[in-house]
Amino acid sequence: IFHFSLSLSLFLQLVPLIGFISVGLGSAVLYLLRLALYSPDVSWDRKNNPEPWNKLSPTDQYKFLAVSTDYKNLKKDRPSF
Repeated sequence: IFHFSLSLSLFLQLVPLIGFISVGLGSAVLYLLRLALYSPDVSWDRKNNPEPWNKLSPTDQYKFLAVSTDYKNLKKDRPSF
């Protein structure tokens, strides 16, 4: 009985560590999925859309967090192709 209670108390001390590691790994996987699916730098369909970054308008926000940039007030400063 002593051995079982000792191993159970050690496991209960590891629960927060396992939880934080799980949350960190889960958020890293979700961020990588977001980058792979929604980033204009990644082209999954080269035949129909070989350059997806050319179809972005200046008001499209593609960064995860934009601290000082207001995308609604940006004007187009590049040529149209």
